[in-house]
Amino acid sequence: MVALFHYARNNDNASHLLLIPFIVAWLIYEGRHKVIPGNFDLLPSLWFALPAVFLSLLALGNTFSDNTVSLAIYALALVLFFIAGFVTIFGRASAREMAFPLGFLVFLIPLPSPLLERAIYALQVGSAAVAEIIFDATGVPVLRQGFIFHLPKMSIEVAKECSGIRSSMALLILAVLVSQFAFSKFWKKTLFVSAGLLVMIVKNGVRIATLTILANYVDPDFLYGRLHRQGGVVFFLLGLALLVPLYWKLRKDEGLLVMVPGK
Repeated sequence: MVALFHYARNNDNASHLLLIPFIVAWLIYEGRHKVIPGNFDLLPSLWFALPAVFLSLLALGNTFSDNTVSLAIYALALVLFFIAGFVTIFGRASAREMAFPLGFLVFLIPLPSPLLERAIYALQVGSAAVAEIIFDATGVPVLRQGFIFHLPKMSIEVAKECSGIRSSMALLILAVLVSQFAFSKFWKKTLFVSAGLLVMIVKNGVRIATLTILANYVDPDFLYGRLHRQGGVVFFLLGLALLVPLYWKLRKDEGLLVMVPGK
């Protein structure tokens, strides 16, 4: 837990890990009326406790070249131990009722560097493709070579730092939460979260294209100014705005509220 805390605090791509325990605690608190106290149930908890023990021993007995692999295994074991403890104390029925908060703990598991690199690369590919579409649609003369775009006055690269992994993860977590509270049907939840994944790429491509066009035609400092360094919030809100029409479309036949926290 200490290693996980330090990793999240010192790694921008994993800073969301610090919020997950608080979100899960809130979800459990809001759903506390579904929990049946005193329903001790040891045997079913072994389905989670034994894999957790195995994973812990695996991490202890192996020296991985990448420390993030060991950390991810330990974090998965920690999540399984927590679920095992919940099942032991409150029983299977309560665990089924609290499946979403317990399942939400998966966001507490950091992506090992190899998987994180692949996720970042996928975001780079998608963002570059969206940026190219915007350049073509706006008539901006550009020559693309992989992740590099050559414009009349400058060349820009869609680097790893431009992948938008941090805001994308935040948008994904928010989409999962909204889908749980807003929609009752599984296909609607799946569609909304899938749309959130698509919007992650679109909003980042829009960000890259917008900053590049402004830098090329207005002021080159747009590539180095506050909008570039601190404009993630602006484009994160743009991503939310893109999800609003789909949200209201899916909400049409849901009634006033599907789930009222705390009731």
